[in-house]
Amino acid sequence: MILQNPTASGLHDDVIIPGGVFAMGDAFGEGYPSDGEGPVHEVRLNAFLMDTTAVTNRMFAAFTDATGYRTEAELYGTSAVFHLLVQAPTSEVLGAASGAPWWLNVRGADWAHPAGPASHWSDSPDHPVVHISHSDALAYCAWTGRRLPSEAEWEYAARGGLEGKRYAWGNELAPRGEHHCNIWQGTFPAVNTTDDGYLGTAPVKTFPPNGYGLYEVAGNVWEWCADWFLPKYYRNSPVDNPQGPTIGAGRVMRGGSYLCHDSYCNRYRVAARTANTPESSSGNCGFRTVAASDR
Repeated sequence: MILQNPTASGLHDDVIIPGGVFAMGDAFGEGYPSDGEGPVHEVRLNAFLMDTTAVTNRMFAAFTDATGYRTEAELYGTSAVFHLLVQAPTSEVLGAASGAPWWLNVRGADWAHPAGPASHWSDSPDHPVVHISHSDALAYCAWTGRRLPSEAEWEYAARGGLEGKRYAWGNELAPRGEHHCNIWQGTFPAVNTTDDGYLGTAPVKTFPPNGYGLYEVAGNVWEWCADWFLPKYYRNSPVDNPQGPTIGAGRVMRGGSYLCHDSYCNRYRVAARTANTPESSSGNCGFRTVAASDR
């Protein structure tokens, strides 16, 4: 059992997300049909506080140091690392994922060793923590007295006050040639030109914030939400503060990651959604937290 630490919330740099109404979903018809990004529907939310960045390695280390918590990847002994990032002896690479051979199952890969046993979080303290399962994220939230955002809160905040736009900053991916997110450039999964400067994760606050002051709500790492995932949920989603369905095939993830590319995973759009099983972890999955606001 994780007990709340009253001082842990001091780790968080958050901003107020004002209450309001927005149109949730894909207004461009660009989503994958199986993801259920439509129909576009009205949502009304109360105000809340949200982390300006994903939870970092430094922040998660404070949690594990204080509690002794071991993540699910640590308990399982392995996790998935992108093939171009592995730092491990070949004997520790146990095989490739079926249907996605760019993911390698690496013994000793976990949040503290994000690229495998030859890597360590202290080399990238301000990068988002990865190899985090949904359960791990909830444990961290319990310690800080915070929570995961609902899917509706996440999209509303990521839009940053813009209405009906494709990305968190507008409709162009790289306006005036400027990169606004850490995604794949080149030919996936073999050649990344790293035009945005990064093959794997980037430090938080690398790219410009959105209108609410949130960083990297597109690309870098997938972020867990509280909701269960059902593709048909938007058809009957409540207007006021929707909390997602009561059952689903997995938990919602938002924002895309450094591996997203329009030829493979065009999910760095602000309406894009996907899911994974709650116990899953990988080298591109993290989270950010929210808290109640009295304003």
